[in-house]
Amino acid sequence: MQSYQKIVTAIDLSDESALVVERANAIATRNEAELHVVHVIEPLSLAYGGDIPMDFSGVQDQLQEQAEKQLTSFGERYSIPSERLHLMIGRPESQIHQIAEDISADLIVVGSHGRQGLALILGSTANGVLHGAHCDVLAVRVGE
Repeated sequence: MQSYQKIVTAIDLSDESALVVERANAIATRNEAELHVVHVIEPLSLAYGGDIPMDFSGVQDQLQEQAEKQLTSFGERYSIPSERLHLMIGRPESQIHQIAEDISADLIVVGSHGRQGLALILGSTANGVLHGAHCDVLAVRVGE
């Protein structure tokens, strides 16, 4: 069986993220691997299209500040050093691939809601991560 050295766990900071981090942490512990946790903030301009009639930069800053606090809290709860906590801005799939590549990860762990049919084909971040990854991907089923 493959022994993992560097694991990236992508979380959305929801309540379900704890389950994803716990699963990744267990694998990291078993393999004596380095665990990195990443959260990606999608810019409001991407989420709502480029044509926003008002300035959302203050809202974006608040989102980033809140995400930093929550990510730090996850790090403290699971004894993950701050240099292995990554807050990124952009498209989740591409940023997760980027951090995995930057640290030479051999496993990416993501949460998946187990959607089926069109929702799986069209929307899922987990699906996007799976199809562009250059390493193993583990989808942890959450939110049944």
